[in-house]
Parts: sequence; structure tokens; C-alpha cells
Amino acid sequence: MRALAFAALAALTLLAGCAAPKFIEYNGPEVTRIEVFKSSRTMILWHDDEVLESYEIELGFAPEGQKTQEGDGRTPEGEFFIDRRNPNSEFYLSLGIDYPQAPHIEAATEAGVDPGGDIFIHGTPREFRRTDDWTAGCIAVTNREMRQIYAMVRDGTPITIHP
Repeated sequence: MRALAFAALAALTLLAGCAAPKFIEYNGPEVTRIEVFKSSRTMILWHDDEVLESYEIELGFAPEGQKTQEGDGRTPEGEFFIDRRNPNSEFYLSLGIDYPQAPHIEAATEAGVDPGGDIFIHGTPREFRRTDDWTAGCIAVTNREMRQIYAMVRDGTPITIHP
């Protein structure tokens, strides 16, 4: 019995060693811009005029239209930058998008609402896998894809989010 328990423990140790690392290295061409197409649920990483990678994405739970306030479930549209990284994200890994910007804040203030914030490109928790448009306004990919995106994209990278 003791030998069986030891064998099971050894097998678990081996399996744990096979898990994919959270952080990977990327030595390819620089990602010079990101484009997100909400209507086709696609995100493309570009190096100048060359497509480096393309991903299927999920969006906010009410994705149509421009984000106008916190809680509306919309993913913002427009020109932004990647402005921060979160290696300890609740959603695996995440890259922050610089929303809201001054025009979003002004419009929300005039409407008497909060513009929202904390918009990220991030991974997908197990309970949301294979679920369409479930985020609060973020852009979600698989955790495996997020590992790759996190390694490839640098802070300051421009991102355009199209309707």
C-alpha cells in the first residue's frame, strides 16, 4: 500500500512538472499595433504590415456600441494604448488598455454616470470557457493565447478597437 501511495505521488509530481509555464519568452518581430474587430470577434497582432498572430476573442456581455458607463457590458471602441501589465490577474494574465480617456470621462460626466475602467485583454477562467461575450467589457482569449500575447506585446503598443 505504501509503495502504491509513493508511485501515485511520483506520478503527480511528474505531471505537475509538465504544466505549461505561465511566462514564456518571445524573440520574434515587435508587435507594432493591435487591432480588435468586435463584429467578427477577432484580434490581430501586427508588425508593421505583417500579421503576426490572429485570435478569436470574447467581449463584454453587451458588446454592441461604444462603452458609455460602468456596468454597461460594452467593450470600448477607438484608439488606445496598452498601458500596464498584471502578472497576478484574476483572469490569468492581463494587459491594461488606457480607457477611459478624457473624452470618455467628459461624456460620462455630462451624462451623470461613471465611465467605468479597468479594461484589459485577459485570459479565461475555467467556468467561462466556451462562453460567448461574458466579460464586463474586456477582451478575453484562452489562457494559452494570453501567455503568448503577454510575451509578445509591450506597454505603449497602440490598440485600435473597431465596432
